[in-house]
Amino acid sequence: MTPSYSFPDGFQWGAATASYQIEGAIHADGRGPSVWDTFCAHKHGVKTGESGAVACDFYHQWPNDIALMKQLGIKHFRFSLAWSRILPQGTGAVNEAGLAFYDQLIDGLLEAGITPHVTLFHWDSPQALEDRYGSWRSRQIADDFAEYAKICVQRYGDRVQHWMTINEVPCFTMLGYGVGAQPCHAPGTIVDSMKDVWQTVHHAMLAHGKAAQALRAYAPQPLRLSLVDNAAVPVPVSETPENIAAAQRAFQDAWCNGAVTYPALTGGYSPQFITNKSAAGELPDIADSDWKIIHQPLDSYGINIYSGGYVRAADNAQGYSDVPLPQGYPRLDMPWLNIVPESIYWAVRHIQAETGFTGDFFVSENGCAAQDEITPEGEVLDLDRLMFIRQYLRQTHRLCAEGYPMSGYFVWSLMDNFEWAWGYAKRFGIVYNIYETQTRIPKQSAHWYADCIRHNRVM
Repeated sequence: MTPSYSFPDGFQWGAATASYQIEGAIHADGRGPSVWDTFCAHKHGVKTGESGAVACDFYHQWPNDIALMKQLGIKHFRFSLAWSRILPQGTGAVNEAGLAFYDQLIDGLLEAGITPHVTLFHWDSPQALEDRYGSWRSRQIADDFAEYAKICVQRYGDRVQHWMTINEVPCFTMLGYGVGAQPCHAPGTIVDSMKDVWQTVHHAMLAHGKAAQALRAYAPQPLRLSLVDNAAVPVPVSETPENIAAAQRAFQDAWCNGAVTYPALTGGYSPQFITNKSAAGELPDIADSDWKIIHQPLDSYGINIYSGGYVRAADNAQGYSDVPLPQGYPRLDMPWLNIVPESIYWAVRHIQAETGFTGDFFVSENGCAAQDEITPEGEVLDLDRLMFIRQYLRQTHRLCAEGYPMSGYFVWSLMDNFEWAWGYAKRFGIVYNIYETQTRIPKQSAHWYADCIRHNRVM
C-alpha cells in the first residue's frame, strides 16, 4: 500500500528568507551599514562582485510578495530583522523608521492570514560593532544583542509569537573569521589563531542565551522560542544497528555539533569537542556562569538541512568511516549540495537521542539551488527542485509517522535572492525573480508546494 504522506493537523507549511538576502534599500530611512555591505563593497569574497544593495527590493515590494504568498496558500513566513536597520550603530539610538518597516510587514502578514516567524539575527551584524570592538570577537556583543532582542520583542511581541534568536552560528563565525586565508563570509576578518575563531562561536552562543533571557523577560505575551541550527548530520549507509551506532558516534565527533548543538541543549560542549580543542590549545575562554546563560529552555528547535554524509561501522579507533560519494552521485547547483534526503530524519533522531530535547522540531530551511530558466511560454519548470523537496518532505513525514514532534517545514527560499558569496549566480527560490524588473514568477515547484499545503500532504 502506498503511504499517504499526510501530515498532522496544524502542521506549519512555510517559506523562509533573510533580511540582507532580500530587502535591499541599504541606505533607506536611516539604516546603518552591516558587515555584509562592507564585505561586498571591498569585494573580498563575493564571486560575482555583486552585493545585496538592491537584492529583491523586498523593502518596497513586500505588499506584492505577501499577496503572492497568500495566492500560493503559504500560511507561515520566516524572515529576519536587520539589526542595523533598527539600531544603526548596533546600540544606542533606535531608528524609528526601521522599526516601522517591520511593523508594516508584520501587520500586512497578519492581515493576509500569514503567521510571522521572526529571526533576530541572520548574519548581517552592524558594521559599527565590528569597528568598535570586533563584534563577535568580544563578549560585549552578547549584552548588546540582548538589548536589541529586548527592543524587538517589546515592539513586536504583541503580534509575533514565534521567535528565533540566531541563524546558523557556525556560518558567520567559522566562515567569517579565519587564520591565514581570507574568510569567504563577512566580516572577512583574519585573526591570530583558531582559538580566536572558536571564541567567536562561544560569544555567539552566549548572545543566544542572553537574547533568549531578554525575549522571555520582556515579551508582552507567551512566546515560542527557538535557535536555528545547521548541525552536521551523518547518515547510516544502511539502517543496521552497527551502522546506526556508527552514525551516532560520528554525530558526537562533529565539531559544529559539539560547539553549538550540545551547548544549546545540554549546557556544555560535547566531551569530544573538549578533548580535541584542549589538545590543540583551541578551547575558548569561558566564564563559570556562561553555561547557565547559554542553556536556556527552548520551546522548539529549528534545523536547517540541505545535505549530509553517509557513514558505516568500521574497525578503527573512531568506530566509523565515511562512505565516499561516487563521481556521478546526484547533486544540485551547489558544489556541496549532494542529495541526501535521509539527513532530515537523522538530524532530528540524532539530536533527540544525544540531548534528550523534549520540545518540538521544525525544518527551518530546506531547498536547493537549480539552473532555472524561463521557457518561451513564461514558465520555470524546475522539476529537479520539486523532486528534491518532495524527497526531503517524505523524510519529514517519516519523523511524524514515527512519533517525533515535528511542527513545521519552511522551504528555502520564497524567492531567488542574494546568495552570499555567490552573489546572484545561484537561485534557491520557489519563485523566480527577474532582478532587473523585480518581476516574480512562481516556478513549477511553487505550484506543487501550494498543492502540498492545500492537501496537507506530500503530493
